[in-house]
Amino acid sequence: MTGAKQDFDAVVIGAGFSGLHMLKSLRDRLGLDVRVYEAGGTVGGTWYWNRYPGARCDSDAYIYCFTWDKQLLQDWEWSERYPEQPEILRYLEHVAKRHDLKRDIQFNTRITGAEFDEANNRWTLHDSNGESVTAQYLITAVGTLSATNLPQFAGLETFKGKWYHTSQFPHTGVDFTGKRVAVIGTGATAVQAIPEIAQQAKQLTVFQRTANYCVPARNGKVDPELVKARKADYDGVVKRIRESFFGQEHYFMPKSALEATAEEREHEFDRMWDSGGFAFWLANYQDMFFSQQANDFAADYIKGKIRATVKDPAVAERLIPKGYAYGTKRQPLDTNYYETFNKPNVALVDAATDGAIEAVTERGIRAGGKEYPADIIVFATGFDAMTGALKALNLKGRDGRTLDQEWADGPRSYLGISVAGFPNLFTITGPQSPSVLTNMPVAIEQHVEWITDCIEALKQKGRNRIEATKDAQEQWVAHVNEVVGQTLMVSANSWYMSANIPGKPRAFLPYLGPEGVGGYRRKCDEIAAKGYEGFALT
Repeated sequence: MTGAKQDFDAVVIGAGFSGLHMLKSLRDRLGLDVRVYEAGGTVGGTWYWNRYPGARCDSDAYIYCFTWDKQLLQDWEWSERYPEQPEILRYLEHVAKRHDLKRDIQFNTRITGAEFDEANNRWTLHDSNGESVTAQYLITAVGTLSATNLPQFAGLETFKGKWYHTSQFPHTGVDFTGKRVAVIGTGATAVQAIPEIAQQAKQLTVFQRTANYCVPARNGKVDPELVKARKADYDGVVKRIRESFFGQEHYFMPKSALEATAEEREHEFDRMWDSGGFAFWLANYQDMFFSQQANDFAADYIKGKIRATVKDPAVAERLIPKGYAYGTKRQPLDTNYYETFNKPNVALVDAATDGAIEAVTERGIRAGGKEYPADIIVFATGFDAMTGALKALNLKGRDGRTLDQEWADGPRSYLGISVAGFPNLFTITGPQSPSVLTNMPVAIEQHVEWITDCIEALKQKGRNRIEATKDAQEQWVAHVNEVVGQTLMVSANSWYMSANIPGKPRAFLPYLGPEGVGGYRRKCDEIAAKGYEGFALT
């Protein structure tokens, strides 16, 4: 939609899971006049842009959905445990149509800048069409993994073939048949894409900087009786995931790995491995993220699985992670990932043993002094996680201070939802909130509900401005760092720690609270109940 209207109660940036729910909540519950801006051609967010081969969710579909539409929970039928991108996009399109959301969304439009007008307590926003609007409230729903990270490889402009980033794949797809393909990266996205590309490509060369611990997805059709049971218990399911640590029906074993016998550990590891999904990561022994010795038990189990799967011992050793604890990087779920390296048309180039990438050439990639020919290069190099998309909005708060300036030494927020110096700005699943450490729809719904309640409370109190105080923000940042500092997470060079972007200040980006997203929800509710403690209301 487009229109001449210039002034809104609220502007939401992004039309993925976050933006759609935020629009529905503000418009239909509070009766606000809302405009959503979306850079893509339709709804979907992540699921509009990420169309690489094998793209699918990695939380079970029965909880990777909106829980506020109870009838849709009953009506919608997912085709498998982890649906692929087209199916998730169809779901979001259905939600948009079912609730008539598109009439308030302007597609193919990027927000290029916004500044807060202190005199009027309103944001003025500028878009890629050269138009400007104002809004009392600005809510970012830009996603945590949406700002593409494309490393500056020397010589890329000379490459005679075609290249793509996984987050910007052509909507028509890419035909790899008979092609020599190079994939750069072995993170969660690459683990999904590599087995699919290998089925088509004449030759696939995988360039690995850091080996990953992968666990099996065990994807497939879900038992109809289990589907029926879950639908009958959806009220219970929703209650449990909202109160859980990770927004999933996974719970740490209330026992130390050090207390178990070797046989007991093997039995539990086998059970979690066979069940698939995030069970091995999120339902392991309770000290796995705290004790290096406990962590080593889990890591060694996975290493054994790699050695048993990959036939060439030299390749297997290069695929075994080194130098960081298990679970401290994003957990990839694999379907035939390790088996793919047994194929005769697949080769692994490991930076540690074969040499790092030196340049892209006209005919391929040069690494360790050797040229590897390629017709197509696929960059599976991830994102400038959690802060990149927010900084790209060019937001200016009080006194003309930019978010870039405020976050020069790393992100600073209050609850991951508000930033001191930026009144009436709410950041859905922003940095220093549970976000990427949870099943995302659970984190999104909690933030949307809290923001809606907050704006309603402001209206009832006759207040038109809210802003995190500097003191509350500094206390929250200190708390976030203190909590994660007790874990093994800080020891890894992960994108959780901002380590994948050269020059990005090292900081832990999400929030790993003592009780996870459930405890965080209770904390946010307590703050609201105390009259929005830590916020200045004017």
